[in-house]
Amino acid sequence: MTQYLTPAPEAPTLPQKPWGTAPTWRVLIVEPDAHGKDPLREQLQRRGHDVDDVGTGSAALQFYQDAELVLLNLELPDMDGVEVCRIIRSLCDVPIIAIGSRGAEPDCVLSFQAGADDYIVKPYGSRELMARVDAVMRRLRPRSLSPQAISHGRLHIDAALREVTLDGHRIDITRKEFDLLHALASDPGNVIPRKQLMQRIWGDSWSRRTLDTHVSSLRNKLGSSGWIVTVRGVGFRFGSG
Repeated sequence: MTQYLTPAPEAPTLPQKPWGTAPTWRVLIVEPDAHGKDPLREQLQRRGHDVDDVGTGSAALQFYQDAELVLLNLELPDMDGVEVCRIIRSLCDVPIIAIGSRGAEPDCVLSFQAGADDYIVKPYGSRELMARVDAVMRRLRPRSLSPQAISHGRLHIDAALREVTLDGHRIDITRKEFDLLHALASDPGNVIPRKQLMQRIWGDSWSRRTLDTHVSSLRNKLGSSGWIVTVRGVGFRFGSG
């Protein structure tokens, strides 16, 4: 069976990403073949990233929401990989790198048309893939103009590590929950309108219920509704807990 990732000796450390000293990403690998999935997961974890993996298109559509990068093999057992790419792109702007077979030029074209940010042909080398990952994330996730570290009393938000701690304890939150909390905490005291928040975090794919659900979940995880204050008829503002 084809080995997708070529084993390599200790590789030189790649340059640090421009938006933080030690950024980590939540990566979702969509790959039905363990021979391609396992080395890739190991390589990503070695670089400090959080990795989840699934083997079908239907599973990818269940778990993509918490990912910051999706590595999508187009050859899936239950769905057309290009269609999976198209569906994910219609729902959010998470970076997607499509993985196709050698000589399948139509897949490359269709992937970009479906919203993929890059396309790589297997078999590929680990260094090539990691370089493409870095390039995509550097291009699509430039250094934020918002504060990289925000502290409000007991609450600390680290944008570089994408971590939230309360009283020194890490709070496990999703990617969109982090984006929402960071947006509010970056502008304390001011009310941010609902529509502005939804367009900023969810782009064109949002609903009133989506925002309310994420606000409710954040309040539960932070243990108080005081961190996110509702201003009726307008939107939300960051509170004091």
